[in-house]
Amino acid sequence: MSVGRPSGIALAMGLATGSFTWSIMTVFGLSATLAADASALLAIKIFGGLYLLWLAYKSFRSATSHHDMKAKELAGGRHTPFGYLKRGYIIQMTNPKAALAWIAIISVGLKQGAPLWVGMAIVIGTFLLSIVIHLLYAVAFSTPAMVRIYGHARPVIQGVLGTFFTIAGLRLLASRS
Repeated sequence: MSVGRPSGIALAMGLATGSFTWSIMTVFGLSATLAADASALLAIKIFGGLYLLWLAYKSFRSATSHHDMKAKELAGGRHTPFGYLKRGYIIQMTNPKAALAWIAIISVGLKQGAPLWVGMAIVIGTFLLSIVIHLLYAVAFSTPAMVRIYGHARPVIQGVLGTFFTIAGLRLLASRS
């Protein structure tokens, strides 16, 4: 945010590319696991549901916290656009929450015996959404006004996310298939 829109866009594309990598690995890994052991689906659903409830807790906690949003440069100084793209990719690939989130996402959308096109539709759809969302974040949050607006709206946004994660987690834990 503090080094300009082009750097933010490059970082956003790195994050989206990391999400794409995680989604591919998760779809093929879960597909292979489900093909080899159908009972693994139950463990994945429980783990995914509990993780979604953990995200709900974190969202609700963030909604009630009172911290300021400040734009600051990432450690290590300024980089080229490719450097920011690489940094975004590394951030996404080394974030354990990304792996856990993809397990939760894929376990909701991918059922045992699902054809390959279902997994690929999830991968492509989420990759396109990731590009759009991360680019919107980069463009919007490269302006001080938007950072201020988000700072005021953050409790509501985090509350909505917490509610969504709670519903998704409970539905996943309660589902029978």
